[in-house]
Amino acid sequence: MIGRQSERALLNKKLRNKKAEMVAVVGRRRVGKTFLIREHYKEYIVFEFTGTQYADKENQLLKFADKLNQYNKDQISIAIPEDWAAAFKQLKAYLQSLRKSKRKPTIFFDELPWIDSPRSGFLNEFAYWWNDWACRQNIIVVICGSAASWMIDRVVNNKGGLHNRITEYIHLKPFTLAEVKQYVHTVNPALDNYQLLQLYMSIGGIPHYLQHLQKGESATQTINRLCFQKDGILRNEFNNLYAALYEGHDRHIAVVKALSTKWKGLTRMEISALTGLSNGGGLTQILTELTTASFIMPILPFGKKKKDTLFRLVDEYSLLYMTFIEGKRAGKKEIWLQTSREQFYKIWRGYAFENICIKHAEAIKKALGISGMLTEVSGYRNHGKKEGSGIQVDMLIDRADRCINLCEIKFYNDEISLTKEDAEKLRRRRTRFIQFSKTRKTVFNTLVTNYGINQNQYSLGQVDYEVTMDALFKLRSFA
Repeated sequence: MIGRQSERALLNKKLRNKKAEMVAVVGRRRVGKTFLIREHYKEYIVFEFTGTQYADKENQLLKFADKLNQYNKDQISIAIPEDWAAAFKQLKAYLQSLRKSKRKPTIFFDELPWIDSPRSGFLNEFAYWWNDWACRQNIIVVICGSAASWMIDRVVNNKGGLHNRITEYIHLKPFTLAEVKQYVHTVNPALDNYQLLQLYMSIGGIPHYLQHLQKGESATQTINRLCFQKDGILRNEFNNLYAALYEGHDRHIAVVKALSTKWKGLTRMEISALTGLSNGGGLTQILTELTTASFIMPILPFGKKKKDTLFRLVDEYSLLYMTFIEGKRAGKKEIWLQTSREQFYKIWRGYAFENICIKHAEAIKKALGISGMLTEVSGYRNHGKKEGSGIQVDMLIDRADRCINLCEIKFYNDEISLTKEDAEKLRRRRTRFIQFSKTRKTVFNTLVTNYGINQNQYSLGQVDYEVTMDALFKLRSFA
């Protein structure tokens, strides 16, 4: 198994003690939740049941009985239960019939939000089964769901029978660049960091997408095949992705579409205006759900109040889809190669790289030698009083040692050689930031780029720090 060291350590810990454990695993669709549990607990799972989307209670119960019959070695067939109370009674009887072994029995309920169909009573009976019997057994119960916000609201933060019953909570996130490199090199070891970065900018660190890579392909060829060919697995993934996660997913897609039009981010007031959604609790829930699933990221600009929070679309595939795929017919064989020569592609590429850097901020901090320091990562923008006097900072690292790194993020195919004009822009940006923000902290100009700087008289005068893409590949996992 690639990566997931911290998650596997937590799962191992549950095997070593002799008490009941309830482990909740959440994360967006395709991120590898089911694979992690099946692979790590494959010798311990004695029962597994996966919910069916849009299925009613009767259909779920039929499939539950079928699964129980598959696992039950008894010759007596288990009848279809009439409700979830009867189903958990059957599960209890089956688990009691198992011979004692040195291996701790594990019960795995996958896609829990789908099992708990409307008025099914599943969650109440699950809570009763746990509190009445399971909590006193030496077992592990794993509950999993792609609808992360549902899992958090209805299970993790449950105020009823499941209140404080979760003994471990795992939020499985997409792979970092380091994990993607480790994964991809098992299939296509020829790809260097530049190629991997291009791949990540397009489809992100989603294991399910990465498993479709082929040996001998460049990043451009892979993206073209997966996203732009008629039978590409990611050509029509977008709507399926959100529909599988959210009821009323059209509202979530509306927010994503709005954010795809303003790459630097929108406030919730701006989102409300663009989507027509009321700026109330409903929008709050949508933004929370999209944030929990790692589709968007809230960023509080430096020196601003919470109401000024900007929401950015940071899911790589969603941004690619909205920018280049939606509404367009499947293209010619080399459409992505042709697109990569256009100016708009270069603009998108710069923003996609900016998103990756923000996500990998801990790796940038490590490269700057401040990984153990308390910091806040944000952005900054000020339009200025006169036209052309504004300032936009891609990423800002506010440090506890009264210093600030103003990060200028640039995606280039080679080393950057700064001109006199470039140096003047950096000088002016630092001066204006100090002036507008009224900060008394020391401000360092920091350049984050692919291959670094070709040092000359202009860079020596205005660039205090430089970070290359290789540093981004040293973040082992997201916090």
